[in-house]
Amino acid sequence: MSHEFPSPDGFAPFDFDQVIDRRRPGCVKWSHYPGDVIPMWVADMDFMSPEPVRRALAERVAHGVFGYEFPSEDLTRAICNWLGRRYGWGVQPAEIVFLPGLVSGLNLVCRSFGRLGESAIVLTPVYPPFLSAPVNHGMTVTKVALRCWADGQRVHAEVDYDAFEHAISPRTSLFIHCHPHNPIGREWTREELRRLADICLAHDVLICSDEIWSDLTLNGTSHTPMASLSPEVAHRCITLMAPSKTFNLPGLGFGFAIIQDEKLRQRFVAANNGVLPHPSAMGLAAAQAAYTHCDDWLAALRRYLSANRDTLLDYLAENMPAVRSTVPDATYLGWLDFREAGIAGNPYQFFLEKARVALSDGETFGPGGEGFVRFNFGCPRTQMLEALDRMRAVLCR
Repeated sequence: MSHEFPSPDGFAPFDFDQVIDRRRPGCVKWSHYPGDVIPMWVADMDFMSPEPVRRALAERVAHGVFGYEFPSEDLTRAICNWLGRRYGWGVQPAEIVFLPGLVSGLNLVCRSFGRLGESAIVLTPVYPPFLSAPVNHGMTVTKVALRCWADGQRVHAEVDYDAFEHAISPRTSLFIHCHPHNPIGREWTREELRRLADICLAHDVLICSDEIWSDLTLNGTSHTPMASLSPEVAHRCITLMAPSKTFNLPGLGFGFAIIQDEKLRQRFVAANNGVLPHPSAMGLAAAQAAYTHCDDWLAALRRYLSANRDTLLDYLAENMPAVRSTVPDATYLGWLDFREAGIAGNPYQFFLEKARVALSDGETFGPGGEGFVRFNFGCPRTQMLEALDRMRAVLCR
């Protein structure tokens, strides 16, 4: 069944069922494993980026000159407008600091605001760079496990606030928060954010809120930026964002930090002196087109991803009832629990060897990830179902 969605401006309909051959040298997702493996691991999508983005890139290439380039005022305004109309968040152009990507931005936060021997606190399981970035800059990592429980086939997760506050010590200077959460898929509520922020403010802990997934909420879920809670929170918060997950642009090297406190922003910029490159010319062109012309494409994508999520959950219920899963509010990532599925050893290795399906190993996400895998459903539905069929076949032998 085709899932075409109407497209404005005379462009072709949005066809997320189209299968695109990505098996080419250098493609991380499709060349990392042998050719008979279906890659459902690294977090990029197997969809073509929006046509306005592709057209903007083609026009930039046709210009033919690729000298040094700074972000334009039009791009900065487009980002401020995007944040205002989608989240009701008033951000000023001067509060934006441009970056070549968010992993490098995360490392720059640790370089800017962490000192040797200080600690960064994180909620696990979590995206692995949250665990490695502080260590890269002489900090330690304090890991606080999310409280997880099962209700039938559904896995739920919440913050253990007592454990979180108890884990903060005089050496804790930074809280690195994943919002929405990778790999759990939670969009944290305003009340949950407020409680975390209040604890951090009470202990003078700076907040870094990585919100790269903020645009990919599912089934009508809305996103609340951490820094939008109050002026007090805004002045103790660095927010990281990018169009890379939203519009499938991770290879173009573009992201930004929003730092509304001037002293924090100056410190961040000073720490970057000569360290990170500017965003690429292609990244600048793509971002401006994405934030200006792609609302309808994104709405259609979110509908498709919501349907993929529901198809994944229905498939597990009907075909692999021993497997539990979160119900993501956001992202295109399923977090699947195989601890009661009768697999001896690591499920990542089991499905790679037996089913020739590559997933993300839950153990790499820190405490609480053992026995889990992360499943990327940002792909045509036929590809997702083929991977699930392979997994079911070896699990149900």
